[in-house]
Amino acid sequence: MKRASLINRLWRWLATGIFFVFFGIGGLVLSIIWFTLLRLFIKDPQKLNLMTLNSIKKSFQLLLNSLRLAGVMNYRIVGADLFKQDKGCLIVANHPSLLDYVLLASCMPRCDCIVKQALLRNPFVSGVIKSAGYLINSGSEDLLNACEERLQAGGTILIFPEGTRTIPGEAPVLQRGAANIALRAGCEIRIVSISCEPPMLTKRGRWYNVPPVKPQFVITVKSKVIPQDFIQARDASLALAARRLTQHLHSELVLKNNEK
Repeated sequence: MKRASLINRLWRWLATGIFFVFFGIGGLVLSIIWFTLLRLFIKDPQKLNLMTLNSIKKSFQLLLNSLRLAGVMNYRIVGADLFKQDKGCLIVANHPSLLDYVLLASCMPRCDCIVKQALLRNPFVSGVIKSAGYLINSGSEDLLNACEERLQAGGTILIFPEGTRTIPGEAPVLQRGAANIALRAGCEIRIVSISCEPPMLTKRGRWYNVPPVKPQFVITVKSKVIPQDFIQARDASLALAARRLTQHLHSELVLKNNEK
């Protein structure tokens, strides 16, 4: 039994490394070849963006199905149909693993995302980020304006309010960026809970730190939150409402997850 378990773990270690290589190569192929072809043949900007995002979605579906088939991990998405209701909506999720964005983008009809500025220096994903028109988290007022414009146009934006992947065993701290965006744009928030047992591809974990057993991801699409409900008449500014809303998101994403 122990020998079979060791062989299984070695296989998952090897397969994880192979898929990391494929992920990097896939990003380059999409950026250099496929997205270039799309730009040559599709002149309408709106249609081009839709085709680009759909290509990313299909690529992620292929990656996840391959990971599942190879026995590297398994995943289950509960309530994915609810995403079809979300237009001009902010999707807020916790962030335990490197695969969180891949999992969500694979099942959302359309997924814009806020990404770290540092990722523009990564040659494997920078072309994808630019082609998709993802929003860059530069920490400036321009980001809020861009989010407001995209949400009011009916876009759906995914954001991880923790700002980075969480570290197992450490209490995560939510930043107020998500609350500020939602209050300013006047949009609804869709809460998504992500769990992974045992932890995989965490902030301090490397790809070769393969867990002893196959990880199981569960993505639960939950109810919507109305940000305006957190505004009180006596508030001098939206800052107080943003604090209340962030506390509520912390309760939904962190405290309730820890109770499971």
